[in-house]
Amino acid sequence: MYGSMIKTGVQQIMIGNCCHNYDSALASLKAIKAAGYNGIELNDFMIKKTPVIVRLLTKMAGMPVGRGGKLDWHKLILESGLSVISLHSNLNRIEQNTEEVIEEVREFGTDTVVITGMYRFDYSNIDQVVDLAIRLNEAGRRLAQSGIKLLYHNHNVELQKVAKDKTAYDILIEHTDSCYVNFELDTYWMIDGGADAAKIMQRLGKRMVMWHINDRGCRNKGPYMTPIVKPDSMELGTGNIDLDNLMKLAVENGVEAIVLESHKNWIDNNPIKSLNLSAKWLFKKM
Repeated sequence: MYGSMIKTGVQQIMIGNCCHNYDSALASLKAIKAAGYNGIELNDFMIKKTPVIVRLLTKMAGMPVGRGGKLDWHKLILESGLSVISLHSNLNRIEQNTEEVIEEVREFGTDTVVITGMYRFDYSNIDQVVDLAIRLNEAGRRLAQSGIKLLYHNHNVELQKVAKDKTAYDILIEHTDSCYVNFELDTYWMIDGGADAAKIMQRLGKRMVMWHINDRGCRNKGPYMTPIVKPDSMELGTGNIDLDNLMKLAVENGVEAIVLESHKNWIDNNPIKSLNLSAKWLFKKM
């Protein structure tokens, strides 16, 4: 429906537990390619030895990184036939080792770095959030000098109120310069936090460079003990998010890439089956 100009990919976190060794990692990447996606979004903390604190934090968030940090990801990407859509990194690393990040991005053949939010950070403090925007602008300016784009990826903490009518995300939009900082919008987390994802898409417009896509619902079968169920991530088209409308808005925004990222709750507890099922919906709409 929307043509092939938009890149499609899978976030590396989805296959973290599948990458026990080189062969299993390559099989996972080839499965992504076979499902129809043309790219992958890498995490710098998953393509090298991962600090223990990062492993613990991601595991606690339901997103274990696995043990792929010992593998040759340059070779894996080349053999898989996938392209690298972007590299997820962190602001401190960009600030302290800008040239190292630039070199790594170039080695993987991409031009986009994504900040994945801040850890141990007070998103309810307006002064700290404004300072974060200033830091993002400076990091983006440094990267832009080498032709690299900087995007900010949200979760749900950015919906913390910092003023009567403003969230931290509002502040980041208002205080960042579109010449240096734009956004990879994750609509799942916006909806999880109670926000109107469509309205945010419309506000971002062309600043929404990439879209993290996921569905949300509950697949547990009845009878139910109570009339309340706990929603979680779901394969595309199997949950309750109005993905058709969000797809329309993303295309209107000129989004460059759509990246699938579900965190857990995969069908048959199998991320490969999950990304294949999501592909059926995605490429029917594309």
